[in-house]
Amino acid sequence: MTIEFTGRRTVVTPKLKSIAESGMERLALVTNRCTSAHFILSEDKYRKIAEVRLQCRNESLVAACESTEMEAALRDALQKVEMQAIRHKERYATVRVRPRPEVQPGAIEAMSA
Repeated sequence: MTIEFTGRRTVVTPKLKSIAESGMERLALVTNRCTSAHFILSEDKYRKIAEVRLQCRNESLVAACESTEMEAALRDALQKVEMQAIRHKERYATVRVRPRPEVQPGAIEAMSA
């Protein structure tokens, strides 16, 4: 998987990289064959904004969070992406594993008559 980091008006520290990589390890358990991840970290005055873009096999997940601390914003964005991935996985599972309607033996005879 390709992981890219972009720092806009801020420096991407090794601590931020380790937080992002540990978050990607958790996301790899939930998501479906992710090919790339892009972390955009930006800073405006007293706001720290973290945006996570995750490209998987059949979906693209995006989350952005802001906080006064960059670590907190990055953790929140990773948590949002994880929740999105869980929702997508549950939705896919319910569509695929839909129970078939049971047909009563008397219903077939009534339809043919």
